[in-house]
Amino acid sequence: MSGEHKQIRTATLDVAYEESGDPGGTPVFLLHGWPYDPRCYDEVARPLAAARCRVIVPYLRGFGLTRFVSAQTPRSGQQAALASDLRETMDALSIERAVLAGYDWGGRAACIVAALWPERVRGLVTGNGYNIQDIGASTKPAEPAQEHRIWYQYYFHTERGRAGLEQNRRALARYIWSIWSPNWTFDNATFERSAVSFDNPDFVAITIHSYRHRFSYAAGDPTMEGLERQLAAKPKISVPTIALQGEADGVATAHASASHAPFFAGPYHYRLLPKIGHNPPQEAPQAFAAAVAELLHAA
Repeated sequence: MSGEHKQIRTATLDVAYEESGDPGGTPVFLLHGWPYDPRCYDEVARPLAAARCRVIVPYLRGFGLTRFVSAQTPRSGQQAALASDLRETMDALSIERAVLAGYDWGGRAACIVAALWPERVRGLVTGNGYNIQDIGASTKPAEPAQEHRIWYQYYFHTERGRAGLEQNRRALARYIWSIWSPNWTFDNATFERSAVSFDNPDFVAITIHSYRHRFSYAAGDPTMEGLERQLAAKPKISVPTIALQGEADGVATAHASASHAPFFAGPYHYRLLPKIGHNPPQEAPQAFAAAVAELLHAA
């Protein structure tokens, strides 16, 4: 763990998070993806904390010790829910404005908050670029190689896939790590430090809902429909942004992310990371921390 473990209650969640650095410093949120957890930011958080930032690394819904306040709340993994969680966490911590950095699910939450509530965001570091899903276009087939890359999403559309995730969550997650980051050599201890976060009782339900909702195969949380309508318009992001793309990313390709520039209306820099896969903060922590620091100094 890179910081002090804490809990904060929002309207929806008891959010587990780790905090390090100066409590009075500039807030920085570091947001993990699926299937990862805050351990991916250990080597990113340290230099930012040493630079007297207030570094906050939450466990997303369905991970670690983050829990729902109510048993009646839908176990939604949709993009609007992830963004709402982030905004509610900022509110609960009385943080009006922060630098947001994330990739995969965490990058999606960060991009949405930056797009819909730019006054809350000093700057954005996003893995792959514009991570807001175009659900309306989700049934349009991609080219075959990309369809192959997202096989796991189709797997999760089936009952067999749900049961497979329930039964084999560690083996499946480890396989995902290896094919999404083919040049990253991680050991058993590194994987197990994150894998304990997948034991959350809502991990499977939220995962399955996320990958079904994005293809319109599952209804969303009714309380999120207003946000989803806003996201369907593909809002542009106006805050200063640095996009980090792993050259060897096994799921989100450099060719695709390089085309995202039109979705950014403010200062935007795209950087390709040689030999890096889908998990840039853990594979290239110095580059990731440097991108966050660059936005802090520019603000």
